[in-house]
Amino acid sequence: MRKLLLFSIVILVGILFITRLFYLQVYSNKAYTIYEDNAIRKVFHYPKRGYVYDRNGELLVANQPSYDVMIIPREVKYIDTLEFCSLLKITKEDYIKTYNKSYRYSPRLPSVFLAHLSKEDYAFLSEKMRKYKGFYIQKRSLRDYQTSIGANVLGFIAEANQRDIKKDPYYKMGDLIGKQGVEISYEKVLRGIKGVKFIQKDRFNRDISSYKNGDFDTIPIAGKDITITIDAKLQAYGELLMQNKMGGIVAIEPSTGEILSLVSAPSYNPNLLVGRKRSANYTKLHNDSIHLPLIDKGLLRMHEPGSPFKSLIALAALQEGVIDLTTTITCTGEYHYGGKRTIRCHCGTGRRNLNSGISQSCNSYFATTYRKTIDKYDDASHAMDAWSNHIKSFGLGDYLNNDLSVGKKGNIPNGAYYDKWYPDFKWGSTTTISNAIGQGEILVTPIQLANVMAAIANRGFYYTPHIIKDIEGISIPEKYKTLHQTTIDKRHFEPVIQGLYDVYNEGTAWFLKVPGIEICGKTGTAENFIKIDGKRTQLTDHSIFVAFAPKENPKIAIAILVENGYFGARWAGRIASLMIEKYIKGDVTLKQMEQLVLNKSLEEEYLKPYSGKPFKINQ
Repeated sequence: MRKLLLFSIVILVGILFITRLFYLQVYSNKAYTIYEDNAIRKVFHYPKRGYVYDRNGELLVANQPSYDVMIIPREVKYIDTLEFCSLLKITKEDYIKTYNKSYRYSPRLPSVFLAHLSKEDYAFLSEKMRKYKGFYIQKRSLRDYQTSIGANVLGFIAEANQRDIKKDPYYKMGDLIGKQGVEISYEKVLRGIKGVKFIQKDRFNRDISSYKNGDFDTIPIAGKDITITIDAKLQAYGELLMQNKMGGIVAIEPSTGEILSLVSAPSYNPNLLVGRKRSANYTKLHNDSIHLPLIDKGLLRMHEPGSPFKSLIALAALQEGVIDLTTTITCTGEYHYGGKRTIRCHCGTGRRNLNSGISQSCNSYFATTYRKTIDKYDDASHAMDAWSNHIKSFGLGDYLNNDLSVGKKGNIPNGAYYDKWYPDFKWGSTTTISNAIGQGEILVTPIQLANVMAAIANRGFYYTPHIIKDIEGISIPEKYKTLHQTTIDKRHFEPVIQGLYDVYNEGTAWFLKVPGIEICGKTGTAENFIKIDGKRTQLTDHSIFVAFAPKENPKIAIAILVENGYFGARWAGRIASLMIEKYIKGDVTLKQMEQLVLNKSLEEEYLKPYSGKPFKINQ
């Protein structure tokens, strides 16, 4: 019995070995086995990374040569460590730390020991590399930013980390990968495909010749050039206007959805994140907890929209048939609801219809309008769903499904949202009345507001906002050419647009008019709270402005957020008018307004919460 058992085990083990050998020889990937073969050295050849141009053909991002000192840890033997450190301008402690890190990664695979040698250091070091076994120099290219603007748009590249490598086996230790902006959004297009040369080694680890006469070698394929939708001159002007301020500017071409400008303030020179000082500069930017320069405020800053939201309140009400052009209310300076509760109004009192409600930004008119919309249905939850669907059809409350590297959904509440918050309470229009003036539970990002204005400018439709205009040899995705229709009938837009036009003629932005350009816009103010020592504290309100121009055949839709800038027309409105004139005319005639904006700093406002002293707001 034992002999039979032993014989069976031998037979079973034999079958397993044969099966494994058959798999390795027949089904195993040849390229993979080559990469894993210790007797074959792999030399990678990195391709040219694609260039980036603005919409007018201006070169924004090119390449510059860079040289990395590579290491194969197990091949490092009998070198003068101190001399080597002196040549590389590093300490012995740095040497040991980096060596150990490379060894932990792999003792037999190459990794970057020191990145981004200058041309001068490379020329000097290359003559002496023969003395240092286990080390060699690998040429690659770094980004060369031809501009000092658009850091948040362009992004940067950095070494792939373990997470990147695990996610995509294409990357090896030391490879460069896009980390922000278009560099990450279009990484696979820009990077190209690296080539590799396989070299056979002997038992003394010396190179013999090409493996299999180079049959498995590949040549690098250059990355593709891309053209982005950004207008570099408009972008530069926006960043100039936002100096010493925090916030974002998003400008969109309504007829295409192309993003003309995407400003995040404060910004930084993208060249700071190139070369050997990249890590130190990145750390400095990352640690700026007040200004947060690495956060794209046009895409990530969620805030209450304030009065610009009133346009959507009006459109939803018109679509639901609860108001028309003859509907009027009397504003007394306060709107009373739910007993003794009130909403203050700053329109100056008087009779208000749709046009004057928009142009004078009457809270009472829109509180009444909102209540009529919700009270149309017997069931408040159903009514809120109907209202919410109208609002969301403008791209709010969800990701816009664009090609930008970051974004946030914002929030547009529906019936289920309030059912959850008030499970034991019969809520209704008065419970949610703050929605009427763009406050309460409503949260949006600047790019979402810009997209809303594009949809209004188009009389009811929009294209997904996007940053890509052209890819060398490739068509841009069809989704950026697909029209998105709102739930609002086209006929309802004209009276709302007239109201937005009258904001500039006789309303809250009357002093922001641009000669020769018919602008439709809306001022906005959003409350601003933070926690100081665990206590919710109010700061100066955010200044918000949205607009599009010209009124007919619009060329630009824009949203401005100036954090802690107070009322909408003060700073955001001025910046909007200047940006619109700059784009449409190519120059600015409102020189006095321009100087006022350029000379204004809001740093004092941003430092107030950190001063440790009592402070005033909204001055």
